[in-house]
Amino acid sequence: MTAKEVREKYIKFFKASPRNHREIAPAPLVLEDDPTTLFTSSGMQPLVPYLMGEPHPTGSKRLVDSQPSIRTVDIDEVGDNRHLTFFEMLGNWSLGDYFKKEQLSWILEFFTKELDLSKERLWVSVFEGNNQVPKDGESVEIWKKLGVPDSRIYFYDAKKNWWSRTGTPDKMPIGEIGGPDSEVFYDFGEELKLHEQSSYKDEKCHPNCECGRFLEIGNSVFMQYKKVGVNKLEELPNKNVDFGGGLERIVAVVNGDPDTYRTDLFYPAIKTLEALKKKGPTYIEDKKPYRIIADHLRASIFLVAEKLEPSNRKQGYILRRLLRRAMVYSRRLGMEGDEWLSNSLPDLVVPYIKIFPQLDKDMAVINQVITAEVDRFRKTIDQGIAALKKMYNRAIGGIDPENLPPGMKIENNILRVDGNEVFKVYETYGLPSEISQEIMTSWGLAFDETTMKECEEAMKKHQELSRTTSAGVFKGGLADHSPGVVKLHTATHLLLASLRKVLGEHVVQRGQNVTKERTRFDFPNPEKLTNEQLKKVEDMINDIIDKDLPVNFKVMSKDGAAKTGAIHAFNEKYVDTVKVYYVGDSLGNAFSKEFCGGPHVTHTGEIGRVRIKRQEKIGSGLIRIYAVLD
Repeated sequence: MTAKEVREKYIKFFKASPRNHREIAPAPLVLEDDPTTLFTSSGMQPLVPYLMGEPHPTGSKRLVDSQPSIRTVDIDEVGDNRHLTFFEMLGNWSLGDYFKKEQLSWILEFFTKELDLSKERLWVSVFEGNNQVPKDGESVEIWKKLGVPDSRIYFYDAKKNWWSRTGTPDKMPIGEIGGPDSEVFYDFGEELKLHEQSSYKDEKCHPNCECGRFLEIGNSVFMQYKKVGVNKLEELPNKNVDFGGGLERIVAVVNGDPDTYRTDLFYPAIKTLEALKKKGPTYIEDKKPYRIIADHLRASIFLVAEKLEPSNRKQGYILRRLLRRAMVYSRRLGMEGDEWLSNSLPDLVVPYIKIFPQLDKDMAVINQVITAEVDRFRKTIDQGIAALKKMYNRAIGGIDPENLPPGMKIENNILRVDGNEVFKVYETYGLPSEISQEIMTSWGLAFDETTMKECEEAMKKHQELSRTTSAGVFKGGLADHSPGVVKLHTATHLLLASLRKVLGEHVVQRGQNVTKERTRFDFPNPEKLTNEQLKKVEDMINDIIDKDLPVNFKVMSKDGAAKTGAIHAFNEKYVDTVKVYYVGDSLGNAFSKEFCGGPHVTHTGEIGRVRIKRQEKIGSGLIRIYAVLD
């Protein structure tokens, strides 16, 4: 069964009676009205306001879609049979309508009746409870009535069976929502202990042991809690359902193969890469390089389609990292030209043409952007290899490893170098440690265990820092509903409106970040503001605050919202239905009106006094302003 067929079956199943879900359009991968997160990483992310109680623009309390998503924390995990950076998440939601009984029975019906999966192959997990949320015995009883025996029902703690955008309850920021969940796993059987991904051992296996035998295919989240204090959760007004199932994993299971890369979404491209390789292993012999190239290229295609370009900042940096890592592994297969790109890109696009026709339309531009980045990186790779040669030369005594004297042969010597130095080659030039080790081995030398351990520790520190940074980005601004952030978010709308009135309508958002301490706003302008202009902007903001004007929103079509004059940075990246927040008695005479997902204060008087702390020029024609609450 193809991915297209599985996707269509899922949408059709939940739209049909008696389920009666309303299909909604997927959100962009980059949400321009939410600067607090790099990418859309789940189907739930664009629906947070509605899970918190706001009515959905469609008027429906039952929604279904397939949401393209990017998860950057999985980049270094790609290479096994299941981790992906870009994926589609099949999702269905109940916004205060049905709950556990309907959800669990429907998803089991979809898996067993629509996809014809054997019920005997399905295992489930539920939340074991903690000191704030009780054990989910209700889900257990439902699963039993549906025919799932005790032996295939497992309890796990919050690390495994709690879901929010930021992890377990202790890691959730104030204002974040989450809830216990119940996951469904497909059992490929004990014989998978012989599978190439298996680390199956003699101890008892269980669904979350990650031995390779089980594959999670669906997660029903019972989204019913909001964090209101350091160690305090309270129930939301409505009990919601948020289901997510990875399309690629489900297709793999339907086809009876635990390797998601053998689905029609990847395998044609992998076979093309295999035909183009000039050296190295086949896919059967070593799957990792093929999987990394195919995954990273596919993710890059979708990011470039959203008008992203490789850079050293934020989303552009992730795109650059994906492309350069793919190129490193292409060289491992002896593909140094562009044939691996030009031949595999179409294979990765074809399965999506009818779903995302813009991909086909923009293929020439996508190819151009990706090829240009690959060309730029060729010199960097050579610099990385040169850095490895310096390490080699220090150990051997100035001998060029690629130009050994006649008759000289080096075999199985141990090279003792600082593992931190090996990691620095990765960090600076994009050469992973295993590639550095492979290059050294081809020169007749190998890293010892201490070197590799040091390198692995440096990598772990780097990954932890990356996760912490990503979490910090996510927790700021709109994802944080604390009072200070909400006040500064509304103040930022007033700042933009005031800048436009003082400087002109060329002022638009080019970057924004809101924390509890301050708001940071970037906009185009030839020069920094004069002291008089800064004072005028600040006075205008505080005048609107003193007038205590109401802050409201109106749900409108994207085109209708644009006609009102509402400000938006990149119109083409908004979904078809948007919210326009406006400050004033009506949308027609509003002081400020913007496309925005919220949240905001209800009246400007709640903000308090705003002070512009400083401004700086951050690039040609680009100004940054910092503002705080006094």
